[in-house]
Amino acid sequence: MSVLDPISHGLAAVVAAAHDSLTWLGADPDAGLTWLICIAAVVVAVRLLLLPLVVHGVRLAHASARAKPHLKELSDRFRDRKDAEGVRELMAERRAISSEHGVSRLGCLPMLVQLPIWLSLYHLLADVAGGSSVGAMGPDLVASLGAATLLGVPLAERGYLGAGATHLAVVAGMALAAAALSYVTQKYFVAQNTSMDDLPEAIASTYRLMPALSAVGLLVTAGVVPVALLCYWVCNSTWTLAQTAAIWRWFPTPGSPAARRAGG
Repeated sequence: MSVLDPISHGLAAVVAAAHDSLTWLGADPDAGLTWLICIAAVVVAVRLLLLPLVVHGVRLAHASARAKPHLKELSDRFRDRKDAEGVRELMAERRAISSEHGVSRLGCLPMLVQLPIWLSLYHLLADVAGGSSVGAMGPDLVASLGAATLLGVPLAERGYLGAGATHLAVVAGMALAAAALSYVTQKYFVAQNTSMDDLPEAIASTYRLMPALSAVGLLVTAGVVPVALLCYWVCNSTWTLAQTAAIWRWFPTPGSPAARRAGG
């Protein structure tokens, strides 16, 4: 029994409901396309569920950007105050500025809330692809996913090397698609919507490396996960790219290159 089991069972119910609906509409229950749509349905359900956290994150980024110059001025003003009274005054004024601009002390909470969902989804697809039942996805659905193929490659298969050139082409193609989507999202939207002014060079350099590191990480991990999970990555990365591009275009963070491009 895992603490993630309730989440995994909820996600399994979404997959099972999508599969039952498609089968009722006449789709082949064992077809790869049917399962691809089921995986896409999970992506849509999860990302819609997380939209309030995305909105909260955008608002927090804007609030932090508005407070940043005031906090910098405050730090400069108290630079030489190392006594206990000075530290208390500094912290009190920092709290006042943060409160005035709506900066939450629980800024990382939305990301922490999302992590169990992503982990549960990974374990769900990995377990079912490995032949284990999870919640509403009983033996029949597990067997159906095990029989499903994408261009002749079983969705339950793992790794780059398998049944010849077609297997390699499908797995490598999906891995490259997920990596490319991740790279574009990080390089051209996330980085452009992040203000790195006044950041230490070491941190700024890490930010600049993130797009490449993220893409390489996906390419390496793709060699050990089920093809079904690669399908999820491609669908999820497509949503992330579209969502991040919308934020970059219409809700840029003040002080970021995206905001300067928009004249904000």
